[in-house]
Amino acid sequence: MRIIRYLLAFLILAIPAASFGQIGIRVAIGPPMLPVYEQPICPGDGYLWTPGYWAYDDSISDYYWVPGTWVQAPEIGFLWTPGYWGWGEGGYFFNEGYWGEQVGFYGGINYGFGYWGGGYGGGRWDHGHFFYNSSVNNLRGGDFRNVYNERVEQNNESRVSYSGGRGGLEARPTHEQEATSSQRHIPAVAAQSENAQAARANPEQRAGVNHGTPAVAATARPGAFSEGRAVAPANQAAEPIRAGSSNAPGDNRTPVHPKDLAPIARPAPVNSGNTAADQKYQQKQDQLIARQNQERQNLQQKQESEHQQRGNANTQKLEQKHQQQTQKLVQRHTAQQQSLQARQPQPRAAPAGRPR
Repeated sequence: MRIIRYLLAFLILAIPAASFGQIGIRVAIGPPMLPVYEQPICPGDGYLWTPGYWAYDDSISDYYWVPGTWVQAPEIGFLWTPGYWGWGEGGYFFNEGYWGEQVGFYGGINYGFGYWGGGYGGGRWDHGHFFYNSSVNNLRGGDFRNVYNERVEQNNESRVSYSGGRGGLEARPTHEQEATSSQRHIPAVAAQSENAQAARANPEQRAGVNHGTPAVAATARPGAFSEGRAVAPANQAAEPIRAGSSNAPGDNRTPVHPKDLAPIARPAPVNSGNTAADQKYQQKQDQLIARQNQERQNLQQKQESEHQQRGNANTQKLEQKHQQQTQKLVQRHTAQQQSLQARQPQPRAAPAGRPR
């Protein structure tokens, strides 16, 4: 018995520290693009910004948006490392965020507001006080004494919300970031957990409902989803649609019309071992792609007709309108693909052996 205990202890020590933060569930398709939103005003000294992110609810097979919010650090000197979606073992899994003395690896995701993908430029601790970088934090109207202004480099302007896999970011942790895995970490505080629970319980936060533009993208206080100016919605203005959407990976051009979009990617055939279920699922995929291509053609024809009617009048405003229409079409199609792929046939479990 003592030998078994020693073996178990050895196995636990052999597991990398980062794996303790991974959620066991794996999702077939990555989360939607990160929405664009404004940061609510910081409520006071000692509050640190924790960016919003897409979480996954297995009970409804859909992603939902957890709003960014201001939270007090659990200890003086601690900073927040955001969680992120990564690729592995045939699916996307979520690496939980944590508090620590240094910001670790978070997939290279550009969450904004100082979280540019490779560290944190939104502020720093100095002699027990947190100093805010006014270039990336919303400090309007507040009486903040510990403030500095420093430009944060934006080496990654992508809105892609996951690392690895098809269309994902290709980021790797630095030696310094790897070293943080052995440091003392504190998981999300109660206020952050309550914020995530409130988002999960709100149907409007689901990607299948909001199509990637949640009405509550950020809040001044965790869980406060209906407090007027304290709530920031996702920006409806057109933004560049990056890798991971219907654009080809690495293509940074902003699609204005459906004809600017890359062809709809056809998912790999499913082989669950149930031929009938696989064929039925493939038929649904073919029908969905055909319908989405037809919707692209219809929108393209409509936009071309509007150009012909208006000629050169208000061309800029018309292009902005068409850009927004195209973005919404892509977001809706992405949500439809996610919903269908989340219901794809799963491999049958191997039959248990008969007892001897």
